[in-house]
Amino acid sequence: MSDGSGETKKEVGLKPGSVVYVGQERTEDARIHLIEYTETDLQELEDAGLERIKAGLSPKGVSWINIDGIHDADLVQQLGEELGIHALLLEDAVNTNHRPKLEESSELIAIVLKMLYPGEDDTIMVEQVTVAFGPGWVLSLQEVGEDVFGPVRERLRRTIPRVRFMSADYLAYALIDAVVDNYFVILESVGERIEALEEEMEEYPRPESLGTIRDLKRLLLTLRKAVWPLREVIGGLERTESPLVKESTQPYIRDLYEHTIQVIDTVETFRDMVSGLLDLYHTGISNRMNEIMKVLTIFASIFIPLGFLAGVYGMNFDQSYPFNMPEAGFEYGYLMFWGMALAIGGGLLVFFRRKKWL
Repeated sequence: MSDGSGETKKEVGLKPGSVVYVGQERTEDARIHLIEYTETDLQELEDAGLERIKAGLSPKGVSWINIDGIHDADLVQQLGEELGIHALLLEDAVNTNHRPKLEESSELIAIVLKMLYPGEDDTIMVEQVTVAFGPGWVLSLQEVGEDVFGPVRERLRRTIPRVRFMSADYLAYALIDAVVDNYFVILESVGERIEALEEEMEEYPRPESLGTIRDLKRLLLTLRKAVWPLREVIGGLERTESPLVKESTQPYIRDLYEHTIQVIDTVETFRDMVSGLLDLYHTGISNRMNEIMKVLTIFASIFIPLGFLAGVYGMNFDQSYPFNMPEAGFEYGYLMFWGMALAIGGGLLVFFRRKKWL
């Protein structure tokens, strides 16, 4: 069901375990990418098709099944049934609004997490990824083909990579690690934007800077929502006692957990920096206003005595009265008035400059 905004929503009242896609509407065909490998051999199919999976996976080594396009819920459900994945987990996998989570049973372990990659106009696109693994197989489910698993595929294609000598749990770790490492790429870009904005605001804060700060706050909130739950997920994977996670893989998972903590700390640091930028913006605007008011006050202070002189000599007095202004009839009275005005104005300017008010 679509809400008219291009996003498919789940109907109310469906029974638990109903595999229904929830997310942006997509029309492209889903693809199954299959890689089967042992220590000495590797077979790869770009578009394997469901029938190839139903025909059976390789009994030796590890089989990696990657689906680009979880909007094809029927395909996901059929493939999940072939691998013995519970319908409730498949339901979570095709719901792109789901929170990152860890599920484990005696047959498999599954991790739902968010993949981040740069979008247009300095935005960040969020894609849901599910990585499940069991004895001799790994399944990865992605919304679209914008993934970060390319380096893992390249490692598998090498002659003697470590991953080819390890079991399925290590491949699952490598996929999750690729997602987490991509967070650092996103954070580096965000950090550069924050530093550039900080330099700009120290020199000249502009009204447009406030909009940029708000964009950064929303972006960091998106990052936090995607990354913060991952701490619990990786921590649970680190503490698991499942026989599917080999002892040889545990050190790598601990390292992955440390990377996750580092990402979270960096996000929190950036949030504090952006909050500081907002204070810096208001301080800069206030300082500019104070500078403007200071200049206006100085000019007003200069023109107050000049206005007094102009008011005095602008009065109309009859020269026949005994009390009059003798300067008004003086031949050089006009020049004398301007000389006095310039002397007072110049003297005040010199005074203000010596006081370093100008």
